[in-house]
Amino acid sequence: MTKNKFYFVLLFASFIGFLYLFYTIQYSSNLKFNGCLIKKITGFPCPSCGTTRAVILIWQGQFLNSIYLNPFGIFVFIIMTLFPFWIIYDIIFKKKTLFNAYIKIEAIIKTKWIALLLIILVLFNWIWNIKKGL
Repeated sequence: MTKNKFYFVLLFASFIGFLYLFYTIQYSSNLKFNGCLIKKITGFPCPSCGTTRAVILIWQGQFLNSIYLNPFGIFVFIIMTLFPFWIIYDIIFKKKTLFNAYIKIEAIIKTKWIALLLIILVLFNWIWNIKKGL
């Protein structure tokens, strides 16, 4: 993937994420909103169920509740808030620091034991979501 395509995808995803987040906050009367297609079809939460609600809780300053609801919310929050500024920095100063970081992180994640560890963490999160009854 080229730098420009990568930056476009991240900016677009962040923009759509913010739109979805603000829509959820505006039109959901409480944090019980469930837009998960997997849960609607199977009745079981997916590993990322509760991520939107977790991000909302972070915005409200309820960090521990966010982590309890779904730790993925932290990563989504960081990506949505930090990466657009990082991309703007790279564009202004004609650098590719975020893209280079992405390439390095991708290489690390491709290491078999790290990939396996991440898969196990996702599976544990999924089991936890099912146990919590998200």
